[in-house]
Amino acid sequence: MEDIILETSEKMEKTIVSLRENLNTLRTGRANAALLDNIECDYYGDRILVTQIAGIKVPEPRQLLIVPYDQNDIKSIVAAINASNIGINPIIDGKQIRLVIPPLTEDRRKELVKRSKTYGEEAKVAIRNIRRDSIDKVKKDDSYTEDTRKKEETEIQKTTDKYIAQIDGILKEKEVEIMSI
Repeated sequence: MEDIILETSEKMEKTIVSLRENLNTLRTGRANAALLDNIECDYYGDRILVTQIAGIKVPEPRQLLIVPYDQNDIKSIVAAINASNIGINPIIDGKQIRLVIPPLTEDRRKELVKRSKTYGEEAKVAIRNIRRDSIDKVKKDDSYTEDTRKKEETEIQKTTDKYIAQIDGILKEKEVEIMSI
């Protein structure tokens, strides 16, 4: 009985972790190495993450410094950054790449808030799907009495409500972070 609740909580926690990772990739006007987490570049014919072939430093609040482990990878990293939708032009500075993060305009901030809300809605849908699957498991299990089923469904709903509220809190924090100048 408790294993279904525990399993449901674990799956919902993974959804929260995924949401946080998605929100970290949004540019907020401050330098954050997580901005490059999902950018893949061409590496000898394969697609590989930039973070795996280069060191990333934050020397100033509005600047990222990418130092490739192999100097021959600079062009492919620059091409990957240009092809991504982060909206920053890389500057080749000798054996490293600088990303100067410009301040965000009001329109761009609003666009980023909308994107963060989209990520939040996707996470809420995932949470609701987990809830539905858990309730289906409870309904299909013949070892439960009617009262136990109702109790389990109530617990699953409480767990769902807790994680939905957590998502709303995370989105509120991110919105404040994006909208602050």
